[in-house]
Amino acid sequence: MLVSENKELIEKAKFLSTQARDPAPYYEHSQIGYNYRMSNVLAGIGRGQLRVLNDRVESRRKVFSRYYNELKSIPAIEWMEEPNGFYSNRWLTTCVLNPEKTNVTPSELIGYLRDFNIEARHVWKPMHRQPVFSRYDYFTHGELSLSDYLFDNGVCLPSGSNMSEQQQMRVIESIRTLLS
Repeated sequence: MLVSENKELIEKAKFLSTQARDPAPYYEHSQIGYNYRMSNVLAGIGRGQLRVLNDRVESRRKVFSRYYNELKSIPAIEWMEEPNGFYSNRWLTTCVLNPEKTNVTPSELIGYLRDFNIEARHVWKPMHRQPVFSRYDYFTHGELSLSDYLFDNGVCLPSGSNMSEQQQMRVIESIRTLLS
């Protein structure tokens, strides 16, 4: 769903999302477009989900807060702060294992949790490290490549809006056992 008060941007988005087909009597494309059209069924589901959006966001924020409050005493775990004046939906809870404070790697933590049937994942691999983009230039921000640091040290924790407190405490206790 896209919402804007700018009619030109909406029209451009519609054009690009419908394969950027030029108004010609045959298929002609002067720009690269995409097939991002949504079916009526999916649009209906999306409208229904909007009715519970605030509840879902609040649930995700509670999941993040529980992880943060229960694990903040472990020096090796770092959390992304919510900037002043902003309100994060916390749709996914991620943390960073500071390599200067632990020898446990994200892969080891993920494997450890997997042994307890708990799914955790690496954070997203940066685009410049994807094979499809390997031949393109990449520029860091000064000395640090933040995307590389986050990929190398970050972990996505289970954070569904339907997680029970008991399920989340099971994850927390497993992490405490490994990192304490």
